[in-house]
Amino acid sequence: MNSSVKDFDSYFSLQPKSVRSSLEKLRQAIKTLAPDTVEVISYGMPAYKYHGMLVGFAAYKKHIGFYPWNGSTVPKFKDELKQFNTSKGAIQFPIDKPIPLALVKKIVKFRMKENLNKVTIKPKSK
Repeated sequence: MNSSVKDFDSYFSLQPKSVRSSLEKLRQAIKTLAPDTVEVISYGMPAYKYHGMLVGFAAYKKHIGFYPWNGSTVPKFKDELKQFNTSKGAIQFPIDKPIPLALVKKIVKFRMKENLNKVTIKPKSK
């Protein structure tokens, strides 16, 4: 984790120029779909809050990791994610290919709905 990263711009500035445009496209896709999100740095990477943690992403040598911030989203989209390396809570978009922004937006929309449901369904008091 890089402690010098305080915001998205400082994170982006540390990345190779070839990766920055992909990161910026990802950022714009999320902000366009979810303008009420708050940009934060969490675990040293760009992330978004929307009624709780929403999604995050990070640049690596061979891929951009996209993190839906839970363990249930990736399995939900498994058919649409077949061409990507995934784990329970992460999706790897190859660095040398365009990020599938329509799919990213679909996942973000799903996560927003999940977070809103958590807020509106409060536990019953005993």
